[in-house]
Amino acid sequence: MTAGPHLPPAGEPATPAPTAAGPPGPAGDSPDPGHPPVTGGRVREETIERLQAAMSSLGTDAMAAMERRLPWFRAMSAENRSWIGLVAQAGIAAFMDWVRHPEWGRRAVAGEVFGTAPRELARAVSLQQAVEMVRITIDVVEARVDELAAPGGEAELREAVLRYTREVAFAAARVYARTAEARGAWDARLEALVVDSLVRGEVDEGLQSWASALNWPAGPVAVIAGHADDSEPEGLIDELRGIARRVRLDLLAGVHGRRLVVVLGGTTDPVKAAARLAGRFGAGPVVVGPVVDDLQSATLSAGAALAGLRAATAWPDAPRPVEAADLLPERALDGDEQARAQLIAEVYEPLLDGGSALLDTVMTYLEQGNSLEAAAERLFVHPNTVRYRLRRASELTGLVPRNGRDGFALWVAVVFGRLARGHPPARHTAPGHVAHKST
Repeated sequence: MTAGPHLPPAGEPATPAPTAAGPPGPAGDSPDPGHPPVTGGRVREETIERLQAAMSSLGTDAMAAMERRLPWFRAMSAENRSWIGLVAQAGIAAFMDWVRHPEWGRRAVAGEVFGTAPRELARAVSLQQAVEMVRITIDVVEARVDELAAPGGEAELREAVLRYTREVAFAAARVYARTAEARGAWDARLEALVVDSLVRGEVDEGLQSWASALNWPAGPVAVIAGHADDSEPEGLIDELRGIARRVRLDLLAGVHGRRLVVVLGGTTDPVKAAARLAGRFGAGPVVVGPVVDDLQSATLSAGAALAGLRAATAWPDAPRPVEAADLLPERALDGDEQARAQLIAEVYEPLLDGGSALLDTVMTYLEQGNSLEAAAERLFVHPNTVRYRLRRASELTGLVPRNGRDGFALWVAVVFGRLARGHPPARHTAPGHVAHKST
């Protein structure tokens, strides 16, 4: 009489009888604690011997099938294709061991199949592509079931193939999940290094290599600066990345103290893009730096955005988001040398090149409270002459003197321009007019 399974007391699980497939695997190949042993129909020893004899041809057939059916496989480097061939061979060999020891769990399957390949292969082959390779390998085995199975053992072999396929699928998912976790942690560190370099204004070879490792594309870049809210930085950055992905933009981000710095790639309208992200910034201004050609030049955009964030408190009614260029007067007064140089180059020098009368007219108009008549009387010219000169000043600088903000920017630019030149240009006065002197 054959002994049946031991029946435990009520409430305890039954202990299955030993299978005829063979003894348990070696130490370290036991099933995962969270996964019960795989049980099923016994695969005959004659079938296993046939599988053993056909192992080499099965691996060759699997590689040939991948070559025919997978365009991305044909485009791979010879080195990666050779590694995949080893993985396919390991998968078939592991299948033969597994049918002998079906109690082995997913951890053993993962080690047998995927332990052959280097870690770099997980980056070259996506999880979807790995699933395609497994499917093709299993198809090759299934197509030869009638040839490989012992007489009457076809159904058992097909069932074993299906169960093994399930185990390999779970094992592959586990391998890629771990790789994704490690890659995500590494990418997060690289992202932090890139953003920190831009914030500190440091550009070296490391920045370019880090960007390449992050697959950062070439193209226009802009930096946005604001305050972070009380959210966890990792969750906040994930949300920002999701918003950017929906509008097909690339994004790097970092939280530095209370500041949230976002690097956007692929946008020529950063203010519009920043408006989509502004809701995830904390209270206060959101400042958009200028668009630059590439990540190597993004220190200029980051410097402008961060300087604008510091100076934005001087303009409480600034729009949100606001361009760093719109904060040039506040930035210059706050000590931003780049803003001062930009105001001098883009505002003061064009006015100066337009002639001393043009510069004098603009300043007189501003000093007289934006009054055409008062400026004309002060300059002893017709109001239409003042009007013409102001229009000319707008054409040269892009600023309209009668606009409050533009008039402020003009005044600050002239002040810094005169200080940079070391002396003010001569002011026109009426013949015989004597300037009032204080005693």
